[in-house]
Amino acid sequence: MKKIDEYKGKKVLVMGFGISGINAAHLLVKIGANVTANDKATPKNNDIVEDLEADGIKVITGDNPISLANKGFDVVVKNPGIPYDNPLVAAFVKQGTPIITEAELGWQIFDGHLVSVTGSNGKTTTTTLTQLMIAENAKHQVKYAGNIGISFSKIAEDLGPDDTLVTELSSFQLLGAPTIHPHIAIITNIFSNHLDYHKTRENYINAKLNITRNQTKYDFLVINWDRDEWQKIAQRSQATIVPFSRLNKSHEGSYVEDGMIYWRGQEVMPTKDIRLIGPQNVENALAAIAAAKLSGVTNDAIKKVLTTFSGVRHRLQYVMEYQERLFYNDSKSTDIEATEVALQGFDRPVILLAGGLDRGYTFERLVPYFKKHVKAMIVFGECKDKMKDAGNQAGVPVIESENAITAVPEAWKLSEPGDVILLSPANASWDQFPSFEVRGDKFIEAVEELTGKKEQ
Repeated sequence: MKKIDEYKGKKVLVMGFGISGINAAHLLVKIGANVTANDKATPKNNDIVEDLEADGIKVITGDNPISLANKGFDVVVKNPGIPYDNPLVAAFVKQGTPIITEAELGWQIFDGHLVSVTGSNGKTTTTTLTQLMIAENAKHQVKYAGNIGISFSKIAEDLGPDDTLVTELSSFQLLGAPTIHPHIAIITNIFSNHLDYHKTRENYINAKLNITRNQTKYDFLVINWDRDEWQKIAQRSQATIVPFSRLNKSHEGSYVEDGMIYWRGQEVMPTKDIRLIGPQNVENALAAIAAAKLSGVTNDAIKKVLTTFSGVRHRLQYVMEYQERLFYNDSKSTDIEATEVALQGFDRPVILLAGGLDRGYTFERLVPYFKKHVKAMIVFGECKDKMKDAGNQAGVPVIESENAITAVPEAWKLSEPGDVILLSPANASWDQFPSFEVRGDKFIEAVEELTGKKEQ
């Protein structure tokens, strides 16, 4: 951990009691700040409040009182999910109070080698693969943190100048990370996500580009080269561009040719040996390979990781095989693009479990993928009628069910040996579950109950 003095004696407001907010509050006390912690909700677990107060932190819960904007705070550390049109946040913006996220605080105290990953899809898998690959050859600590569910600042506290940290960073986090400066930055892809938060696609792209904003020609931006738009986005960086591509050969980076992965013209391994399924995971592997090779990792270490790693939980996660049916949990597919990609990963008939929160859009884009890959559909949640309409357009049999749990035995009844039973909802979970993680866990529990087996 790097010693810093810029918060000593400063009044800091931490907004949000998530994992990152709580860790940030305690860290700020440790580096000399006068901290107030605020959450709009009242925590069900009072231990959180007691723990904060025991560290000398003033705690305010149950509201974001606008009066806090007049208390003379020098800095606000905001939970990334709190929008900038929140009245209290907007008041701080108006008066020019610096607003950062915990990722910025983590960067400020970090004293090692930083690799950072962002993108619309594939962030967590790419982050995990990159960390595993670099760790295979490392003589020092190699950790991951960030949007992957582990506090950046908490991990950064325990790392030294020779250690490496691979961070997954969302657009929300990056908006509040003005000085972050990874030596290697990765952009997996950019679609049109979170426009309810960012308002426009250009705002969303600009937030993503904060990952490379402070890079120089001595740093590296590893970026997907499979779309013209992403190639143009790369031109907005001052870093050395390292492309990765499943579709375009580029000797400056990692690419696929005739079923073989290459790094700068040298063979690495066949794509068929990657344990993860689907074209999206070939792209994730290419991104991780580029970062790993830039970090001095050997081909043998890369091969070891890619031939053994079976997936991040809830992200096209292989659950088990039972009576010649394969079960996959892709609960993290909360948008149409992610489900498109998931379906393309299978060359077997798929029984698709899909549906969830109704965000107002329809699913015609999925019709060609349903026609090509889907044998039958089980739909549920607020948008089940819209999902059913798309299935009907594709000529796919559709059955309605209550949720992702009750859909499992329904899918089993429709299945035959050789089929894939896939949860890939294409929608957020919040109409029925508190998170996509809970939805995926409940799906796995239902599979275990059906089969009498534990996930593999």
